[in-house]
Amino acid sequence: MKKMQVILIFLLAVLLIQTAGCIRKSEEDSDYSIFYLNKECTKIVAKPYELESNPKDTKAVIAELLQQLKTDSDDVEFKRAIAENVTLLSYHLEESHLTLNFNSEYTNLDKIEEALTRVAIVRTMIQTDGVECLSFCVEDVPLTDNKGNPIGVMTNDSFVENPGEQINSIETADLVLYFANKKGDGLVSETREVHYSSNISMEKLVMEHLLEGPEEKEAQSALPEGTKLMNVSVAEGVCYVSLDDNFMKQNYNIEEAVVIYSIVNSLSEISTINKVQISVNGDTSGVYRAEFPFDTLYERNLDYVN
Repeated sequence: MKKMQVILIFLLAVLLIQTAGCIRKSEEDSDYSIFYLNKECTKIVAKPYELESNPKDTKAVIAELLQQLKTDSDDVEFKRAIAENVTLLSYHLEESHLTLNFNSEYTNLDKIEEALTRVAIVRTMIQTDGVECLSFCVEDVPLTDNKGNPIGVMTNDSFVENPGEQINSIETADLVLYFANKKGDGLVSETREVHYSSNISMEKLVMEHLLEGPEEKEAQSALPEGTKLMNVSVAEGVCYVSLDDNFMKQNYNIEEAVVIYSIVNSLSEISTINKVQISVNGDTSGVYRAEFPFDTLYERNLDYVN
């Protein structure tokens, strides 16, 4: 009888060890996720995924995850990341850099859908052991943004706007921007509908679109060509804008007040901003041309608006 009890205890112990191993394996497999777009194409969502390939077999994992990105979800609320009309022509891994090459249909994706598609693909593939970064091509040509600039190499950090925050959704806003008129002696307003990452600050969004220049033909950018945004932040109703040295390149065809209030008025359209301070590389000791010290807090002035 005692011998039988010992055998039963032994078998039970073996069963427990095997069960624990299965649980650990399941937990390891469930560490993977496939990222999808929601059906409204406003954000990405992750679904836990049990990997079938050996996690150490990088090529097999890449192939498996890419196949999942091209496969419809069983949940009607989710859309696959690689759209049905988009074809992945080829891919290759060089060291830890994975390059994906799509057909021309990729460029026909809506801007919002394309941005979320990139996030979903990168976040899915970056889980692969041996893949640290990705780049996209379309018909063997590196993918570019709407300005024609190469998107370049992407990692998870490529989609982080603020520390601890990542792009998960896209929102829409109407920005009121102020540009110089054709004569350069006044301002004209332009209302622009924009789509943006939910975690980018409104002040940064305004400055980025202001630096892009106007869409209307009767206006021109008030800011000197090549000016770049170094930093922008808001504290207690004051927006602090730091621009690079190109801001000091003078275009005397545009009055200095028009330049200053192009920035100030555009930012003041944000309800939380009452005043604006402008600096060059964070330095507020200088003067813009002759009349506008950088250490001054400027308020909205619509006198220059046509």
